[in-house]
Amino acid sequence: MGKTVAVLGSSGGNLYSQGGNDPKRMFSEIFTQTRSAGMDIACVLFISTDKSMDGIAMDAKARLYTLSGEAVEPGEEKTLAEVNQDAKRLDSELAAKIDAGEIDGLIVMSCDPAGVNQEAIAAAARKQLPVVGTGGTSIANAQKLGARVISASGTTGTTNRTRAVAFVSALASEWNLKYMPIIGAAAASAAGDNIWKRINFRGMMMASLPGFIAMALCLALSKVPFLAPLENAFNILIGALPVLIAAIAAKQVSGLDEVGIVAGIVAGTLSVEGGIIGGLASGILAGVFSYYIILQCLRWKFPGTTANIAAGGLGGLAAGLIGMYLIAPVALWLGNGIKTVIESALAFNPMIAGALAGLLIWPAIIGGVYHAAILPIVLLEMEATGYSFLGAIDMTGLVMVSAGITLANMIAPKGKGDRAVALTGFLINMGFGTFVEAAYPFMFSSRKVFASALIAATVSGALVGLFDVKGIAYVPSILAPTMANEGKGLYFALAMLAALLIACVLTILVNELSDKKPAGS
Repeated sequence: MGKTVAVLGSSGGNLYSQGGNDPKRMFSEIFTQTRSAGMDIACVLFISTDKSMDGIAMDAKARLYTLSGEAVEPGEEKTLAEVNQDAKRLDSELAAKIDAGEIDGLIVMSCDPAGVNQEAIAAAARKQLPVVGTGGTSIANAQKLGARVISASGTTGTTNRTRAVAFVSALASEWNLKYMPIIGAAAASAAGDNIWKRINFRGMMMASLPGFIAMALCLALSKVPFLAPLENAFNILIGALPVLIAAIAAKQVSGLDEVGIVAGIVAGTLSVEGGIIGGLASGILAGVFSYYIILQCLRWKFPGTTANIAAGGLGGLAAGLIGMYLIAPVALWLGNGIKTVIESALAFNPMIAGALAGLLIWPAIIGGVYHAAILPIVLLEMEATGYSFLGAIDMTGLVMVSAGITLANMIAPKGKGDRAVALTGFLINMGFGTFVEAAYPFMFSSRKVFASALIAATVSGALVGLFDVKGIAYVPSILAPTMANEGKGLYFALAMLAALLIACVLTILVNELSDKKPAGS
């Protein structure tokens, strides 16, 4: 008998821009991969809103997606508060099924272990079911309830397909099931979709992040004497970044997979002089043109091959020419203007600029501003040099501070389960330079720990500014100093170490000085 899986979650904050805004398409990928592994989806409870849940009001419109046959279907549109109540009622029923042994594992995506999904997660913890998922805050809270999380990550840089493959791979390995990922999808006609809702700048920039990391890695390796020729590879990659972003934008906007990618490459190549802003704008245009061209070709009953060629070729060419002659000059001016503002702030008083950036980085990521504004600026800085001032602030003020807080809760935990919860977050932050949300449970449960995070981020930011450090995040912490600007690797390491130690020591003091509950209470 096949293994049965339940899926819990919501369209979330960051997940919304990474596929969570289209639940049917997202679940289609999950169903495809679970079928390949011989697993059955027995229950779906997914809350969807029409915008990111970062800072969302309880009276916002929402729908509850549940299982209907072999697909998910939305329920009646209600307020988010009402949908939460409906989901909580169904969550209780799911918890009973888990306790009865009818569910073998959980997939969670930006779920709510502290609220809506508390009963199901608690039941999974009691039965020690394997849990896989994404969403830093939700995963950390699930672990705090005792859930046996076997695969966890943040959402940045993922896609519907890569998430589904990761979920099913982990469960298949846990259950010793034979699994071959299904990669590839038919082109989408999607005539009923609103194409303009697919334009998501944040999602496009984050999906391109691996290309920027590859560029920065080439720059770092080129500093090794016998690898100096890699500087040529770095220069080539800088020129390719607008093409990369254009391809991603065209694919996401058009919904045409490979055809959209081709259109984006053509458009990005022609508008490369406009940098990543020009590539982004041209790619969006290529996606829009390709979408409408293929629809018109199909209405005219053109052969499928001809429709694809027209959409990818003509759509990309038209967008590329517009990008080359109209968009590129404006985009270049805008990009240079943003860089000039950052350089001017650092020139005026680098220490204050760094301290202010460090102080604001946590409120920015908690408030949903980081991925919408800061990360694109990081990528814009990296386009010119391969490293970034705000990238260094990200690594010190977020990653290392989160690592310090989780390390403190491994050394001197406040509660019985805190050590196990902190371990995963610490290892992922140190090993991969991401999952800063692991510190959320500790920060949100104590204003003093939250203040400690702000202090550590501010001090480390001041050091970044003082030493004129530029770098990147999303890489292993041990590698980050090697990818800093020339001659600043040691200073970057010092700023990172300061962030970790300050956050760790202050959190330990908070834990030790706080009133601990008596054993057994």
